[in-house]
Amino acid sequence: MDASLLQRITINPEICHGKPCIRGLRYPVEFLLELLSSGMTHAEILADYEDLEEADILSVLLFATRLSQVKSVYKLAS
Repeated sequence: MDASLLQRITINPEICHGKPCIRGLRYPVEFLLELLSSGMTHAEILADYEDLEEADILSVLLFATRLSQVKSVYKLAS
């Protein structure tokens, strides 16, 4: 199931400046994460953005989880 969810995340230089988006739509992953972190429920997001599906929200969460699974974090500059 992980692979099918991650296939919903697309990266296209012509859409949202190449940021990871949902199914080629103009919904960047970061936007949906901001909605979720602001306290919006899945149901509220789906009601406000009718072209999104529950699986899209799950794919965003899985994508963010995978990004956070790095082995090391380095300080770049002060």
